[in-house]
Amino acid sequence: MSEENEYILGTDREELFRLGIQHQVWASEAQHGWKLAGFTSGQTILDLGCGPGFCTKELAFVVGPTGKVIGVDRSKNYIDYVDQLSRLHGLPIETIHTDFDNMDLAGLKLDGMYCRWALAWIPNPGEILSKIKERLKPGGRMVIHEYYDWSTHQTSPAPSELATAIQAALKSFKDMDSEIDIGRHIPQIAREIGLKVVNLRLISKLGTPSNSIWHWPKSFYHTYFPRLVETGYLSQKQCDQALMAMDELEKNQEATLCCPLMIEIVLEK
Repeated sequence: MSEENEYILGTDREELFRLGIQHQVWASEAQHGWKLAGFTSGQTILDLGCGPGFCTKELAFVVGPTGKVIGVDRSKNYIDYVDQLSRLHGLPIETIHTDFDNMDLAGLKLDGMYCRWALAWIPNPGEILSKIKERLKPGGRMVIHEYYDWSTHQTSPAPSELATAIQAALKSFKDMDSEIDIGRHIPQIAREIGLKVVNLRLISKLGTPSNSIWHWPKSFYHTYFPRLVETGYLSQKQCDQALMAMDELEKNQEATLCCPLMIEIVLEK
């Protein structure tokens, strides 16, 4: 299976840049969760679905030279990128190139785990969390950031061309064998597998043409709407009209963009 097929948004340089924008928007939220979970120097933390390592790098500085961060991802491109970051900065990072189903954590003793948008794209999140729980030390914690309600994603004003494309994106997610709004289900899953829910926090983001939040969904549109054409959810004309509508909307300094509602979940073994 190619990298393009494995990843819904691909793993090319354009997507790497988009992920950089995304991380800038969400970095403070990640750090909030890590602090709440007590991630600190000397710990071993698993970064599940680490991607190109934006959080992996920051976690490495949190755990310091006496700790370790283990980045797991199914993309060889991204794992190679994380390895380069680790060598360049001399960071305590180990990487595992694998999908979650084949992930072998035998012998590891984890103080914590972090994941962001890793569970929304798999059909068996409970099974994967159970696998990680087995390697978690007593009192170890997981910090999870996932979608709670993707349907809250909308703009004001709401040009029909753009709204149609946003709804097509949501339909494409709903048609997958995973749950895009997995965040709302994780507390129940956690209880079923014997994890304690320590904290729940809803996270909303409102973009305007003058702030950086705006560019997170904008970069997503430019990457994902063309893929909706390839998969038959949009016509080329609808895609072009949606992107033009977004360009026009950006000229309106009073416009707002409500990002999909997220949830932060902190779990403890």
